[in-house]
Amino acid sequence: MSEPEGAAPRTAGSRPLLLQREFAALWWGQLVSLWGDRLNYLALNGLVQQHTRDYHDPGLSSLMLSLHGTVSVLPVLLFAPFAGPWVDRWNLRRVLIVSDLLRALLVLAIPPLYAATHHAAPVWTLVFLLFTCNVFFLPAKSAMTPELVPREQLLTANTLLAVAGIAGTVAGFAMGGWVVDHWGWPIALTLDAITYGVSVLSLALIRYRGRPRESGTVSVGGYWREIVEGLRVVRGSPAVGLALTALGAVWLGGGFVQVAGIQHIQRAASIPGAERIAGLGGALGLGAALATWWVNTSGRRIPRPLLLGGGMLLAGVWLVCLAVSTRYAVFAIASFLVGASIAPAFVLTETLVQEGTDLHQRGRVFSLRDFAMRLLLLASLALATLLTPLFGTTVTLVVAAVLVSGTGLLALAWGRRSRELNTLPPG
Repeated sequence: MSEPEGAAPRTAGSRPLLLQREFAALWWGQLVSLWGDRLNYLALNGLVQQHTRDYHDPGLSSLMLSLHGTVSVLPVLLFAPFAGPWVDRWNLRRVLIVSDLLRALLVLAIPPLYAATHHAAPVWTLVFLLFTCNVFFLPAKSAMTPELVPREQLLTANTLLAVAGIAGTVAGFAMGGWVVDHWGWPIALTLDAITYGVSVLSLALIRYRGRPRESGTVSVGGYWREIVEGLRVVRGSPAVGLALTALGAVWLGGGFVQVAGIQHIQRAASIPGAERIAGLGGALGLGAALATWWVNTSGRRIPRPLLLGGGMLLAGVWLVCLAVSTRYAVFAIASFLVGASIAPAFVLTETLVQEGTDLHQRGRVFSLRDFAMRLLLLASLALATLLTPLFGTTVTLVVAAVLVSGTGLLALAWGRRSRELNTLPPG
């Protein structure tokens, strides 16, 4: 495969990535920020638990949990396709810093706003704005990574960023559940805002000089042409198609777990609490951490379609195990195995999209990726919200397992269609 335009230059004997100032600053900032994101997730679930009086009303609980997911999805559906062309024009480091500053201020505003109104609608409005910042932050981060590291280190860089996400997830869940249950969800949100501030300081250390980018006035017609160009890349690249198929399975399953999974786990407990969810999140993160290490070592010898498609097939099996049980030990084992099965999707899909696009298209392609994934999440949230009150959490989670495994079969089909995808990467 030819080297994408905009990749960092090859260097003989490149230093380890965490000893390279620019990548290390990005990595540490992401580690702290993603740790805070888990606090944010648990804090908002704590708010929902308080607002619904410990999930006693299935209809209201499903609605509130669905709203939690929906307001995180809507900004991407509304703005992501249009944000990509702008991200391709702007200084990427500046996009990351401004986004994190705004996220810190929005998170700090949630506790006093709920205390003043005792209504959920104003809170979900702020959460909507919070995830609007993500619409710009996420494609900018993904687009900037290939500009900071040599191409031969790109898979390792994405693995390390995935490890940062996993470590942040484990640490955030390990601490967040206790913080929410013992100190309250407002304190957890305050800690989340602090992590965004730390991320800003870390990102400011990056000595970033972006490659020449498009400039000039954006017309409406030109704007749509740029979006169409991104769609052509998505449709025409087998690497991007495989990446979106595998990642889609994760987001699809995530919507069902958000609505049906949380209720299934909490109702099996005599006393519901954030620590139960936190423990399972930690188990999922541990499984993902071990699998991520394996993917970047022994897993390099396995074709990517097989890693991604096989992982999704297995994830569906473990979801069924979770669905038919009421024992917390089974939940923990299933969560660990699900984390191990979906880990390749977080490491390999980022690399596949970066390898399949050039500098001037990355922002819009990553924005379109985010749009497609959130659209799948919104659909799964809506379907789970409909199915759970009618058929119960067990049936709804089994439906999720069938869909995830079916998407895994599609990923395997991509491998049969393109020999290039079965070519093993160097190293």
